[in-house]
Parts: sequence; structure tokens; C-alpha cells
Amino acid sequence: MAAARQEISLRATGRVRRRKIVNRAMESAGTAAAVLAIGVLALVVASVAVRAAPALSWHLFTRAPSLFGGQGGISSAIIGSALILGMATGMAVPVGVLTAIFLTEFASRRVAAPIQLVLDMLNGMPTIVTGIFVYGLLVVGHLQSAYAGAFALAVVMLPLVARATQEVLLLVPSTFREASLALGVSRWRTVVGVILPSAVGGVLTGTVIAIARVAGETAPLLFTCSIFSPAVSTDIRHALPNLPVLIFQYSEQPDPTLHQQAWAASLVLMAFVLVASLGARALLARSRRKLGS
Repeated sequence: MAAARQEISLRATGRVRRRKIVNRAMESAGTAAAVLAIGVLALVVASVAVRAAPALSWHLFTRAPSLFGGQGGISSAIIGSALILGMATGMAVPVGVLTAIFLTEFASRRVAAPIQLVLDMLNGMPTIVTGIFVYGLLVVGHLQSAYAGAFALAVVMLPLVARATQEVLLLVPSTFREASLALGVSRWRTVVGVILPSAVGGVLTGTVIAIARVAGETAPLLFTCSIFSPAVSTDIRHALPNLPVLIFQYSEQPDPTLHQQAWAASLVLMAFVLVASLGARALLARSRRKLGS
């Protein structure tokens, strides 16, 4: 009897050892994968920064692109990108938030399922297809314009904003809804006065992530906003200079100076995405603390 107990104890000890070995192996593999991902990002950032360094100067951010290369800057492209992203955000955020509210608070499962499927398909659609669609819708028979490019980017942003808002609304405790309804407040006033204020941090987070996602999109803008004058302009009825298309055009030129400016513009886009991502994480942490309190 004692021998049997000793054998069972040894077997248990063997299983524990195997579990510890497997656990350490998986932890090591996960750590190695994380280090590899960070290393790849650091390599990309360092490579872009080294190639962009010769072109970085105050004039790069204050001068418009030159027709003959060499002494130009990217100021008009920065302004154009800001205008296009601002318009795209103004188009996508209201529709995305309202869609998420409908799916979360009002729609039945039978109605919500196909809408969710459409959003998922739209999220996975190649952006070049979106560009071709908007080209046929707004550019054919007209001219390329900033609002056509903004509409194309808004289509890309819409499922991202809707999905992020939907997830945040689902995190709001159901007791908030029940307490408001128990006081006789209507459903829509509960959403506007109780649910949305509780989830506004998450909505802003999703919006910032969507903006960072589309900031570097080139394919939709090539079809809708790529034939532009290098001068600084704010007329959204015409194509405006923008960073993604400018990088693409400069990379195709034989002038090494333009190549350096393309790398510098790429570094600007990467810095914007980094700042936007950090801001989104800060907003998300604040939103989670608010919902958890």
C-alpha cells in the first residue's frame, strides 16, 4: 500500500515537472515573439529615420513641394492630409457611432447579425477596391477632389469606428440601463444621457485608432485625390496634396533629394501614427478605469 502511494506521488511529481517545462517553454516562445516584433518595428523606424535625416529641416515643414525638386518641402501635403482626414472623420464617426448604438441597444439579433456581417466584410475589403468604387461614384464625369478622397477614407474608417464603439457599449454595465429605465426614462434618452457619456472615452479611442489606420492609406487617394498642384490650398473641390500620394510620387522620381524627402514624409506619418496610438491607449485606460469604478 505504501509503495502504491509512493508511485502515485512520483507520477504526480513527474506531471508537475512536465507542466513546468512546457509552461517555461511557452513563456520563452511568447517572449521571443514579442522581442522579435519589437525588433522589427525598431529596425523599420531606425531605417526610415536614417534615410530621412538628410532631408529633415525647418524648411521641409514650411515650404510647398517644388515643381523642379530639390528645394521644396511638404507643408502643403501636411495641410492637405489634415483636411482630408478631418473630413473623413466627420463623415465616418457619426455614422459609425449611430450604427453601433443601433446594433447594441435597439436591433434584434435577427436584424443585427446581417448588419454585423456587412461591417466585417467592409472591414476586410481591400482599400484599392474602395478607391475604385469611389472613383466610379464621385470622380468619373467629374474631377478628382479632396472630398472624394475623404469619402473613400471614411468608408475605410466606418467599420473600425462602429466595431470599436460597439465593443465599448457592451462593456457598460447593464445596471446603468436598468436603473435609468426603472426611473421611467425613455430608451433613447437612456442611451444619450447614460450609456454614451459612460463610453465616450472608448468611442474616442476607436476614432483615434481608425484615424491612425487610414492616415497612410495610399490606394484610395491614388484614384480620388492624386492629380494636384503642389501649392498650398484648402479648396476641397479640387485634389489636395497629401502625404501618402506625395511619398508614392517622390519614390518614383530619379532625384535622390526627392527620395530623401519621401523618407522624411514617411517618418512624419510614422510619428503621427505613434502619437495617435499612444493617445488611444491613454484614452482606453481612462475609459476602463471609469467603467470599472
